[in-house]
Amino acid sequence: MKKKQFISTMAVLGLAMTMAAGCGSNSGNNEGTPAASNNKTDNAAATNTSGNAAATNAAASEEPAAPKIAGKVVFTTNRTDLVDTELKNYAAKFHEKYPDATVEIEAIKDYDQTTKIRMASNELADISLIPGTVKNSDLPNFYLPLDDLGLNDRIYFKDNRSQDGKLYGISSGSAAMGVTYNKKAFAQAGITAVPKTLDELYAAAEKLKAAGIIPLATNFKDKWPLYGWDQEAFIFAGDPSLHNTMATQDEPFAVDGPHWQAFSILKKMVDGGYVEKDLMSTNWEGSKKDVASGKIAMFLLGNWVVPQVVDNGAAAEDVGFFPLPLDNSGEAKVILASDYYYGVDKNSENPETAKAFLKFLIEESGYDDYAGFIPVLKDKKPKLAQLNEFMATNPKVIEMAAENDDYLAIANKMQFDTSAFAQDAIMGKDMKAVFDSYNKKWKDAKASVGK
Repeated sequence: MKKKQFISTMAVLGLAMTMAAGCGSNSGNNEGTPAASNNKTDNAAATNTSGNAAATNAAASEEPAAPKIAGKVVFTTNRTDLVDTELKNYAAKFHEKYPDATVEIEAIKDYDQTTKIRMASNELADISLIPGTVKNSDLPNFYLPLDDLGLNDRIYFKDNRSQDGKLYGISSGSAAMGVTYNKKAFAQAGITAVPKTLDELYAAAEKLKAAGIIPLATNFKDKWPLYGWDQEAFIFAGDPSLHNTMATQDEPFAVDGPHWQAFSILKKMVDGGYVEKDLMSTNWEGSKKDVASGKIAMFLLGNWVVPQVVDNGAAAEDVGFFPLPLDNSGEAKVILASDYYYGVDKNSENPETAKAFLKFLIEESGYDDYAGFIPVLKDKKPKLAQLNEFMATNPKVIEMAAENDDYLAIANKMQFDTSAFAQDAIMGKDMKAVFDSYNKKWKDAKASVGK
């Protein structure tokens, strides 16, 4: 994505919440029945009622037939919790629409790593989620262009996964980073309003701890849920292109810099005993149940977490969502980021069927609503009620820019893992030493790739 400016709340989170259907023409359905003339070319010529009519009928008869949606395709996903439920239903509904086509759903736990291995051996599934570490310049080597789906002018983030003017990936949805919380746990601890300042956040954590409730789930062992703290660094930097800016710097991890400020909040929560007692036994699936039951009060993750907490036993009205306070100004700030992008394998044996299923996921499946996403379609409003609570704080919003090839080249060379960085920072006895080591690794990787 090339947007690098701050986006107003009404223009960004409002992008899906209050969007008029101004961009919503239902264009380009390539699965439809081809237009047909009542007259074949030879009949049109034989009637000879009009030279122009004959020419028109002849031209119509020469239009190529629409591709047949048939055959089996495989869709790989990171949603291991939905493979036998919601995703299975989508495959069945797609088969009802296209009786000659079938979709097999494969869920992968270590998704990015497994998918990158498959890419290296040209064994991608027909439809997959594009790993975030794949450079845009490499997209044509693995994926098919999607411009023929007629979605380009109807979606957000269309520039994020494009190369040489062609669209290769379509976002499955977007999310605002914030705090999902159990309202009953807050009430039990005597917290009557969500924290609006950093001091109020720590005070709330202390009340929760005193009430025997774990204030914050880190999911330290599973690691990946810590990525949100890297995203909070974008807000401290005031830079929607923070990762790309890092690619221009030899030592981007400064003391009191954006990552230092973000990780310092997490470290204070850990040092204060406001997180799980044994970090190395934390479990993502288990933590959703714990937040649903009120054993744990909060997560820091995208708004997509909300329906997962409800699915694990919480009443919808008992789950809330608010922006993480980063300072004591009282001003709410939030980062908006795209989720995984769908892509179609360049070597798919049934590419039209694969594209049809991708379009079905975007337009008809309802997955974005089920997952709690802000829809990628401009003309679709989200159904997640907790976003209304979130918006009531009137947050200043930054739309996270796509990572460019320079950043990805350095990060891939260094094997930079934002969640591992957060782990190292909060567990190290000397956070400055951790940052110094990351600066050295970054500088060496940057020099190695010639950036």
